[in-house]
Amino acid sequence: MVNDPTPPATAPRRNEAATAYLLLTFTALLWGGNAVAGKWAVGEVSPQVLTTLRWVLAFAALIAFTGRRSISDLPRLRPHWLYVLLMGATGFTAFASLFYIAGETTSALNLALIQGLIPVLVVLINLAVSRIGVTSGQAVGLVITLFGAVVATTHGDWAVLKTLSFKFGDALMVAACLLYAGYAVALARRPKVAGLTFFTALSAAAALTSFVPLAAEWASGHLQWPTPRGWLIVAYVALGPTLVGQLLFIRGVEMIGPNRAGLFVNLVPVFGAMLAVLVAREAFGPTEALALILVLGGIAIAERFRARPAP
Repeated sequence: MVNDPTPPATAPRRNEAATAYLLLTFTALLWGGNAVAGKWAVGEVSPQVLTTLRWVLAFAALIAFTGRRSISDLPRLRPHWLYVLLMGATGFTAFASLFYIAGETTSALNLALIQGLIPVLVVLINLAVSRIGVTSGQAVGLVITLFGAVVATTHGDWAVLKTLSFKFGDALMVAACLLYAGYAVALARRPKVAGLTFFTALSAAAALTSFVPLAAEWASGHLQWPTPRGWLIVAYVALGPTLVGQLLFIRGVEMIGPNRAGLFVNLVPVFGAMLAVLVAREAFGPTEALALILVLGGIAIAERFRARPAP
């Protein structure tokens, strides 16, 4: 009999990791598709209506499946109600609102590429707030990624830097990324409850706070209820990137841990750019190619040379 040197637990671990990789890759694909959905929503449903319906529908679906557990965890969440409200308002409501408004004046390709700023901003906020150090290699990667974002937002026209005449949508998208990066950093202090329960609470906060910008949109006369095609976009955004994407990401984190799972977020601008070209039929020229290479290359360098925790 030939002895098998492989420990019995190795194969199941590999199978679990492979499953996690598939789930997280599909999650990034759903999130990348949000950029195309945000662009297609123009003329079909107004940004704040889309934001409100997104979170109301997602919360309704979550509470239908997790209602009992969420209610049982309320005593542990109640002392943190302000934290949950602010996290839902900034990371979910404000990000989505700015994202869909940006889609009215910039391309789906730029919506996807500028999202590559989020990992960079997370590192910079951690450095400023928590004094978490940055290696020299990581700093190089961050600079390259920032340069790629500049190429995307200027569309290769360097005169824009002299006049600071960025497209309004690009500027809004940068602001959205900054808000989401702050939300991501603040997640480290979340209450000790199950991830699914916490997500349900955040969805409730997002649904509640989304009525504020919705009222402002109505008062300004720009509110548009979804057309038939708009309802399809709402359904995709609420059930795809919002519900399924978040649940799969939570499951992926449970399977392989947050550090490894977080790397898959870097695929979002890749899939977003691909879908913008293949599905939305947007132009992809040398400038867009350079921006994509710089954003992804910078993220890869920053990840490769980031500080490693002590064993």
